[in-house]
Amino acid sequence: MLPNLFNNTTIPVLQEVLSFSQARHNVLAGNIANADTPGYLVRDLSVDTFQERLKEALTRQAAPREFTLGDVADREPDDAMREVRDSLKTILFLDGSNVGIEQQVTEVAKNQYLHNLTVSIMNSQFRLLQAAISERV
Repeated sequence: MLPNLFNNTTIPVLQEVLSFSQARHNVLAGNIANADTPGYLVRDLSVDTFQERLKEALTRQAAPREFTLGDVADREPDDAMREVRDSLKTILFLDGSNVGIEQQVTEVAKNQYLHNLTVSIMNSQFRLLQAAISERV
């Protein structure tokens, strides 16, 4: 009964988002730590790929309501500035590395916002479950 209680909420989805943001934080922290390492190339976990796989999993699960991360941070694909930002990711410095500390710190901050949002939503879900279990309104 207890697993069914949790599976009928957004908690499993939030758990996956939380796991992804923690793993991505570790990768981004490694990029920052190796910013001065000659020849080091940036590593990252693709947010877009994660979102697509999460959407596919939710579709297969046939949940009564759909929750997608794309609704939270959806951007226009034709954004002209996006091409500029994406082109900066491929710049190689004189030492052969491509670590831009400013971009890595920005990615860490965005990842932190995703993590904090997920934890906040998860806390509210647990409070709702606690209220339902204790029969309080």
